[in-house]
Amino acid sequence: MSKKKRKKQQIHKKTGKISVSHNILRPFVITFGVVLAAGLCLMAAYAWIIAPTRVEDHSHFQLTKEAIAMEDVEAQVSEIMDANDKYLDILNDPEYMAENNIYAKDAKNPDQITIAFAGDILFDAQYAVMSAMLQNGGDISTAIAPELIEEMQNADIMMLNNEFPYSDRGTPTEGKQFTFRAKPSYVSYLDDLGVDLVSLANNHAYDYGEAAFLDTLTTLEEAGITYVGAGRNLEEARRPVYYIIDNMKIAFVSATQIERLDNPDTKGATDSSAGVFRCWNGDNLIETVKEAKENSDFVIVYLHWGTENEVNIDWAQEKQAPEVASAGADLIIGDHPHCLQQISVVQGVPVIYSLGNFWFNSKTVDTGMVKVTLSRDGLQEFQFIPCLQSGSRTTLLQGEEKTRVLDYMRSISGGVLIDDDGYVTW
Repeated sequence: MSKKKRKKQQIHKKTGKISVSHNILRPFVITFGVVLAAGLCLMAAYAWIIAPTRVEDHSHFQLTKEAIAMEDVEAQVSEIMDANDKYLDILNDPEYMAENNIYAKDAKNPDQITIAFAGDILFDAQYAVMSAMLQNGGDISTAIAPELIEEMQNADIMMLNNEFPYSDRGTPTEGKQFTFRAKPSYVSYLDDLGVDLVSLANNHAYDYGEAAFLDTLTTLEEAGITYVGAGRNLEEARRPVYYIIDNMKIAFVSATQIERLDNPDTKGATDSSAGVFRCWNGDNLIETVKEAKENSDFVIVYLHWGTENEVNIDWAQEKQAPEVASAGADLIIGDHPHCLQQISVVQGVPVIYSLGNFWFNSKTVDTGMVKVTLSRDGLQEFQFIPCLQSGSRTTLLQGEEKTRVLDYMRSISGGVLIDDDGYVTW
């Protein structure tokens, strides 16, 4: 090829024009077209047939996973619902509840149950505290500080010791130094204080004889205040009180060691006669606590024991506390000595041996409340709340006075720690 022709061909290559023979290129073009068409067909087939199938398969796989996850959630929800319905059959059977001393309440806080306890109260107008309140117009807030009443009202269950009968009948027990009796109308003060439950297992419930004692039971029943530790016969007197609240069943048992005599002034209930639940011989108490443990999630035992005006616990308290703990108590609350006694732990069970007077006489004496919080896992918090009874009035302590009482409780309480807010740990 001459230089002129080679130059011309190079120029044509640069301009993109094909100057080679058409006969040579035709097979290449046809082959390329066939391959291209086949590729396009395969792509179309994938887009319309294979890809949707895979997407559907993937969707099916995803739905299966979601279905499995949903089944797991439904199973968990079902378990929770079953737990929440643990006592539904009982709650739907008012007759059964009435026959078995079971009451229902709603918790103020859905995450916990709060129960508060106080010691001795007295509504007898012949004695200083009630007389002073009546002279001040009969407003309970003049006798028990409003902030303390608020603390009581805020509890889901508030319990204290009702150490007197409500009646206009009867005569004082002969030879007894102090005998108490309150007008039946005064029972309304319990409602003002937010009290849900009272113990009658004490040494003054029978001060005016059987008639006044029976009037007391009727008065409390008509006022809607639940009582424990007394009854028209032994079966009723020893029977626990149960509260179903936030899907927990909480048992309350109350009994008295006082008086420590075979034939005390305060009559013990028998199979055929009314009276209090006595535990000087503790066999019946232990059997009752065991029964309560079998039928509830948490057992509280409220005991009238100890020696009056004695800070140190006595041998009978030391003996009975471990027996009650072994029987199934989860918490033990004590009263009767009219003064504070130690906080302790017996076989893992917290005990305050005496709450002292709450609002009982005109003496100046340290006192307090105990507030506990429960969850379905059991006891969460135990708090001692320092108070003072003075001048026929009970107040909630703050500042230096609060610290003073907490320091005192620390000094008499072994094996526990009490922080600056009264929370007890062990």
